[in-house]
Amino acid sequence: MSRALNRRTFLAGSAAATGAVVGGAALPTSAHATSASSPGAKPYVPYIPEVDVRDAARRDPTEATLTEAAVLMRRHRLTSATLVEAYLDRIETYDSTYQAYAEVTAATALAAARGADRNGGKRGVLSGIPLCVKDNYFTDGVPTRCNSYIFQDFVPDHDATAVARLTSAGGIVLGKGQMGPLATTRATTPNGTVTTVNAWTPDNPATDPGGSSTGPACAVAGRLASSAIGTQTGGSIVQPANRQNLTGLKPTMGRISAHGVIPLSYTRDHPGPLARDAMDAALMLAVMAGPDPRDPRTLGLPGLPDLVRAATPVVSRGGTVRMRRAVRIGVPADFLSSATEVREAFLGRLDAISGVTLVDVTYPDDWALLTGTFNDARLSERTEPFRYWLREDPTKFGVSLLSWLQGLMLSGDEWITAQRAKNHLLREVLDGVMARCDVLLQTGPVPCPSTSSACRRSPSPWASRRGYRPVSSSAASRTRRTDCWRSPPPTRR
Repeated sequence: MSRALNRRTFLAGSAAATGAVVGGAALPTSAHATSASSPGAKPYVPYIPEVDVRDAARRDPTEATLTEAAVLMRRHRLTSATLVEAYLDRIETYDSTYQAYAEVTAATALAAARGADRNGGKRGVLSGIPLCVKDNYFTDGVPTRCNSYIFQDFVPDHDATAVARLTSAGGIVLGKGQMGPLATTRATTPNGTVTTVNAWTPDNPATDPGGSSTGPACAVAGRLASSAIGTQTGGSIVQPANRQNLTGLKPTMGRISAHGVIPLSYTRDHPGPLARDAMDAALMLAVMAGPDPRDPRTLGLPGLPDLVRAATPVVSRGGTVRMRRAVRIGVPADFLSSATEVREAFLGRLDAISGVTLVDVTYPDDWALLTGTFNDARLSERTEPFRYWLREDPTKFGVSLLSWLQGLMLSGDEWITAQRAKNHLLREVLDGVMARCDVLLQTGPVPCPSTSSACRRSPSPWASRRGYRPVSSSAASRTRRTDCWRSPPPTRR
């Protein structure tokens, strides 16, 4: 087996790299990878489609999706400087409540925006678009703390590959998003104090915003960034997206390089976008995707398809939406089982779409065992790069210390049994559950409590469903949705 793909060699290298990071040694700058995913493959070049820009986006640029903002700039109806200033104004006014950002890079963001305006948006597909980056991605000259005592003084001298690709395409980093300590929980301090809130209920920290990519999700949902990037090891992109009404995308393993991302689990870490709708997520993924010689997981994948086309709805002449191809959607028995009326209404809407077939599916009999007990095997994998600090100063792990110690205590035979269980689980899912369907419903909507005063005072996150027309915050006093008022959050005392 090639040394580049040998797991033991990689883990030894990753441990040394992590040690170099905390010790202050510089790591080599990422090489820019080619955009083709395999030899001879034709590179996919992302593009901004023509879309109808809503009135709300014209009135308030922070209401615009990434795609709408890019279209407005292409039509010379918006400048990057205006867009960045609008977001920075909201950050200055409201982030004391949201606590979405760990670091705001206002001066460099404004300078980059003015540069994008001078070159007429010719730098790339994301030219002039303000983004939030989760605080476990390396950012050149900007602290990358991973919300951990271990990295509290770490300032990288280069960008992670994903960040470098976004900025090479013209994206502008507004700042670093808050996260769970070492990407383990919702955003809290290492001592357990809750920081980032749910953008729908900003004065109620008890409303779960999802984690660990809590800050980037809140930044997008609270209109503090056009889009964002997070990481997922066990739900840390899709969960905060579901909690805050966003489109979160966990790509195929290796589709986006994890080089320059502080690791949690080598076989499970996935960088990916947190966006306001499917089109924005497609554009972000298309820019970040591609092979990277510094991350062997990215090598040898099939070429990237036309994600922009895939995210464009197919509308019939009568104005109804249809599927591009026949799709079987698997519905587990427990999907929205606690909300029968919502389940029936949602499945009814799906079933009415031309090309959709709903299929009842069941999980394997040993599902709970395979996804529960044996899942503890992940703890030893995430502990491995951090053994040095567990030996030298375990207090640096804060309130999550116990789970890190559990990883040290897992025996070799237990780990091997867990790997066999994982292979069995894959076969059960691929040959069993997914043999009957093409996609599977797993997460349901999280309701915003309309009777809560916190909800009524929160800004409504972007809703990408067809038929919803957002209103600007200036109309909040006279316009009420059934779920939330459209107004800024209160200032946290």
